[in-house]
Formats: sequence, structure tokens, C-alpha cells
Amino acid sequence: MKKKVNIYEAKTNFSEIVRKVCETGESFTVCKNNKPVVDIVVHEDAPKKPLPPPLPEYDGKAVYTCDPLGSTEDLWPEEFR
Repeated sequence: MKKKVNIYEAKTNFSEIVRKVCETGESFTVCKNNKPVVDIVVHEDAPKKPLPPPLPEYDGKAVYTCDPLGSTEDLWPEEFR
């Protein structure tokens, strides 16, 4: 059941209203000149996206295409040397 409160009462007791909404799930309707303006309700989380698959484990056995300690100068084009 929604409880109706006016704007002044909602502003004055906002923390208390939020606490009640969170604890009980009860919703409140804020009214201006006795006309409903805003509802305060419990937030429902958006659906979560699935996590990407985990990265493969590194086993420490790297395969090098060239000597990591050797010169790589010949791998670069002439204009970038």
C-alpha cells in the first residue's frame, strides 16, 4: 500500500522515508496540492551482463619468434631506423 505524503513532509523526513522503503518495501507517493507527483520505491537492479570468459592461464612457456636479447634493428623499415 502506498502512503501519501506532501512535499514538505517528504523533504523534512526524507531519510526516514528512504529507510522505511528499504526495510519494508513499502512505497510512498509525494503529492503537491494533493495531486501525486513522484513515487519513492525500492530500486530494482538492471539485469546484469554476463562476464566475459576468463583469460587462459599462463604456463610460463613462451615461444619467441626471435631472440629477445638480440638486435631487432633489421625488423624495422629503413625510414624508421
